[in-house]
Amino acid sequence: MREQPPYLRIADVIRQRIADQEWTPGDRLPSRAQLAQECGVGENVIRRAQELLISLGVLEGRAGSGTYVAAPRERLRMVRSQYREQRGGSPFRADMSSLGKRGTWESRTEAKVPAPAGIAERLGIAEGDLCVRTAYEFLVDGKPAQTSTSWEPYEITSGTLVVLPEGGPHAGKGVVDRMAEIGITVSHVVEQPEPGQAEAEEATLLGIQRGSLVTRIRRTYYSDESRPVETADIVIPASSCEIIYEVPVKG
Repeated sequence: MREQPPYLRIADVIRQRIADQEWTPGDRLPSRAQLAQECGVGENVIRRAQELLISLGVLEGRAGSGTYVAAPRERLRMVRSQYREQRGGSPFRADMSSLGKRGTWESRTEAKVPAPAGIAERLGIAEGDLCVRTAYEFLVDGKPAQTSTSWEPYEITSGTLVVLPEGGPHAGKGVVDRMAEIGITVSHVVEQPEPGQAEAEEATLLGIQRGSLVTRIRRTYYSDESRPVETADIVIPASSCEIIYEVPVKG
């Protein structure tokens, strides 16, 4: 069995000392040099351990002041379910409303963007075929909650009133409703979640540190003819959101 990397061992030590209430929320941790001496490791190991715990919301760094034990934060529950994909408006807004919160978003759409190879494969089109790409920043009560980059084949919506997801009379209604307006029935959606670390631009948009833990969801909507009609890459910070999958059981 491979030995645990030193910074992970030190992160566990710090976490345990917090659990034992040696340090409590708001307390300033000893300097990296002092912790390194106490733990018998280099300061770089302490730095990596602290960065990991900051990304998890256990610690918080304050510029020019040091590293502190973070106050416990309520994690937002994001439920992924077949019921959220019913017709009737934005699934995100409905999800947040059910939690008593206000869900809003900002978006930027570009039409006729050539599909990169990976996106083309997911949409079942040729590399370079034109798409409508929309970048979203989703907010909960005005605070960043997730980002998403959506791709739709231009040939599907070209010349229709739903060609721009956030423009026209059907703006903001969600993929299921918009596709129904042009006679396409969305029958199912496939989501593939995986852990990752926030890249620089993602961290800026989400208000987290670069390298913080995130959940990436690759989502694709399919028509009743099994044709992909939209695919998106969703990024959700792990420290502030937990993702719940609700799976129906038929009797």
